[in-house]
Amino acid sequence: MKKFLLLTLIASLCSFSFAADDETKASERVQAAADVLSEIQGAPDKGIPQEVLGSAECVAVVPSMLKGGFIVGAKYGRGLASCRTPKGWSAPAFFVVTGGSFGFQIGGQAVDLVMLIMNKDGMKHLLSSEFELGADASVAAGPVGRHAEGNTDWKMRAEVLTYSRARGLFAGVTLNGAQIKQDKDSTREFYGRMVPFRTSLIGEIDPPEGANAFLRVLAQWAQEAAK
Repeated sequence: MKKFLLLTLIASLCSFSFAADDETKASERVQAAADVLSEIQGAPDKGIPQEVLGSAECVAVVPSMLKGGFIVGAKYGRGLASCRTPKGWSAPAFFVVTGGSFGFQIGGQAVDLVMLIMNKDGMKHLLSSEFELGADASVAAGPVGRHAEGNTDWKMRAEVLTYSRARGLFAGVTLNGAQIKQDKDSTREFYGRMVPFRTSLIGEIDPPEGANAFLRVLAQWAQEAAK
């Protein structure tokens, strides 16, 4: 019964999200992701620690991921990711995230989700273009604040660190069970053709002009983290 409720809820959220995405172009999602990162880092005492940002291999953002449910919850969102390459941050790769949530919750809300891929193992899962957090890749709630020297747990065990922002509040969040796979529709829309996830993220294609807003924020993050 619980599984049936979860599947029904995911289907409802997906139907709602796809309808909304008809009015939200992939290029608009790129700008929204850039805005999310800028706003989060605009409040350094409540943002992602510089040490964590400086160690991340890839950064993924889901603007306005939908959450909903009664006791059994669900999540659905569309986002984009970029990874470090010898030439700078890669062209964005578009993905869909779905999955069950945990704990008691009533109603629904939209949250901004940020995922940091922290090492080569985590990047390998991301490059596969389809994986499950907590099963294929270890995931943990990321530390928050200006610095993270007192919390070294993220260095030792997490392949993916996750954060969420809802109603102005920003915090680490656990996303065990969330599934991530390539968003082929958004990829075709943005690039005008099908581009494999791996091709984008390892820097085999040049970022189109429409990616500049997102990549500029990532470059600024990297510069500040290196200071």
